[in-house]
Amino acid sequence: MGPKIQVTNLSLSLGNVEILKNINLTAEPGQVQCIVGPNGGGKTSTLRCILGQMPHSGDIRFEWAPDDQTRTIGYVPQFLDFDKTLPVTVKNFMSMVCQQTPAFFGLRKAYKESIEKALNRVQLVDKEKTMIGNLSGGERQRLLFAQALVPEPSLVVLDEPMTSLDEAGMEIFEGLIQELSANDKTLLWVNHDMTQVKRASDKMTVIDTTTVVSGLTSEVLTEPMMRGNFRAKSELTDSSTDSSTDLIEETAVEGAS
Repeated sequence: MGPKIQVTNLSLSLGNVEILKNINLTAEPGQVQCIVGPNGGGKTSTLRCILGQMPHSGDIRFEWAPDDQTRTIGYVPQFLDFDKTLPVTVKNFMSMVCQQTPAFFGLRKAYKESIEKALNRVQLVDKEKTMIGNLSGGERQRLLFAQALVPEPSLVVLDEPMTSLDEAGMEIFEGLIQELSANDKTLLWVNHDMTQVKRASDKMTVIDTTTVVSGLTSEVLTEPMMRGNFRAKSELTDSSTDSSTDLIEETAVEGAS
């Protein structure tokens, strides 16, 4: 089971620039929690604060299941930045992220089964000998999802990982996300595709420097949001399912996405 995550009054400033102000959200195991909002609104900065990668004020609490001894977090970034001429195969890449032994010494037996299972889940098992520089953009994104599945995570954090995916890749990603959710994992997913948010998420939080609204997707998602308008104050629906604020600042400080 994944952890419950409670974020209360999270704020972040870099120099004199206010990036985040009083972010509030709750993520539960067994639910897909999407984080949405305009570019520069602070979505990725929120994730980095939750992961402990940026200095911040406010309170972030993780309530892990008592029997979860590993507390594993899987992270899927937006893209993989690397030298495409590197002689690294898909199997080498998975070896590097799973074991401390250098990949050129071979894959340890302890990880072989879990890596093959992860590659099979993203339908890349037939590409294990392919150089990662020869993969398509969508295949590289599927590889990034595969590495987040080893070892099996309790919390999965996805930072807009679907920008390079074709329709088949989208189906694979959504299927995995629903599978993880059904197994009571906790999922935090930064997403800009509002049709997908409506279809695949249980809860959503709109961030535009502050928390605009947060709650069940079926209750807080509006037509202006579907068109990418996250500042339409008159169209927002209050949510009683989350303790998040519904304050909208008329003039938002531009932050970092």
